[in-house]
Amino acid sequence: MMKKTGNRRPHIFVVGQASTLPGVPFVATAAQRDIWRWGTDNRLPEALAALSRSSTIHRRIINDKADYISGSGLTVDELSPRTAELIGSANGDGQSLRTIVQRVALDRCLLGNAFLEVVTDPSHSFLSFYHQDATRCRLSRDDRHVILHHDWRQYRPSESIVLPLYPSFEPQSDGTLRSVIHYKDYEPMFEHYGVPKYIAGLGASAIVWKTDRWNLSRLDNAFQPSGVMVLDGDTDSEQEAAEIARLAEERFAGKPGQVMFLVKNGIDSDTTRFVPIETTSDGDWKSLHDQAVSDIIVAHSWFRTLSGMEYSTGFSADRVRHEYNIALNTLIRVEQQEIIEPIRAVCAEIFGETTASLAFVNVPPFEVKPEYMRVWEARKADGFDYDPQDPTQRQFLSQI
Repeated sequence: MMKKTGNRRPHIFVVGQASTLPGVPFVATAAQRDIWRWGTDNRLPEALAALSRSSTIHRRIINDKADYISGSGLTVDELSPRTAELIGSANGDGQSLRTIVQRVALDRCLLGNAFLEVVTDPSHSFLSFYHQDATRCRLSRDDRHVILHHDWRQYRPSESIVLPLYPSFEPQSDGTLRSVIHYKDYEPMFEHYGVPKYIAGLGASAIVWKTDRWNLSRLDNAFQPSGVMVLDGDTDSEQEAAEIARLAEERFAGKPGQVMFLVKNGIDSDTTRFVPIETTSDGDWKSLHDQAVSDIIVAHSWFRTLSGMEYSTGFSADRVRHEYNIALNTLIRVEQQEIIEPIRAVCAEIFGETTASLAFVNVPPFEVKPEYMRVWEARKADGFDYDPQDPTQRQFLSQI
């Protein structure tokens, strides 16, 4: 077992015998530390992450999609014992492969990109997987490396870590060989970074956040209207008074319950009065919020019931089951396949095992089949290939 030095390198999970350490570690050149910007200001990942923490529906969909994609775990047949061991403990931090895959799926759903670090040694005596926070990763200008940095607002090349893109491995100062798998969602005109599927729904996510903020402002101010209190007094000019009124409306119209005092030239009689600032009706705000929620769901290519948005009208088990089956066959399995294929390839290369059986275990949101049903009967009911004579498929669901 090897531990990290400082805060740069994670623990290393060793399976098998200790290896001979390579003699010459890789040293990145200045050119390899030059990056492709992620967004016009290189801060797009941080902006997308901040938006997800502000918009409730948007965040719920991202979290639910990542959970469904990562499934209930992974499985592999008995012909791949080292891969099976890796499923239970994929690195020195004691994380399971399912935990790592869930974080990869979350980054991909949120940012359209994800980074998975692969650690081994020259003799392939062990294999570890580590999830790398995608907001800390950028691609090198040579298109062959990933650069990790803790704060891209103040990028210092000397503080960065440079790792090769899979399938290349390069020796590190701790004696390991490392590589990074870059997952990205394809988008025309974007060569280096992927684009999240919900990109067309960014405006809708912002609307949900703003309508929530509007309701919070109303609650904080006890639902009192905004307005201008006009008092008799002296100002330099009527133009100045009009400008103050304009600024009052501009500043307070979106924050109900706030009042600005305006002092104007006095006349013969007292003209003190309160002028409320008119805003749109509550119904318009609710319609705007509901439309934005629907747009977010469409942009994510997701389903309302799988994110708990239709329970107010009654829980429908049939609708949840049908929408889950649609999502499973149109989105979930596609994403799972794209995530698992590089992992299978790495395990096959390092362990020398047949890893085609490495797969996700998908369990519906609630149990819909009786426990006394056999596996082959359940596969038949779901439309999959089945073999009643297969001993593993003759087990009851309660035995799994």
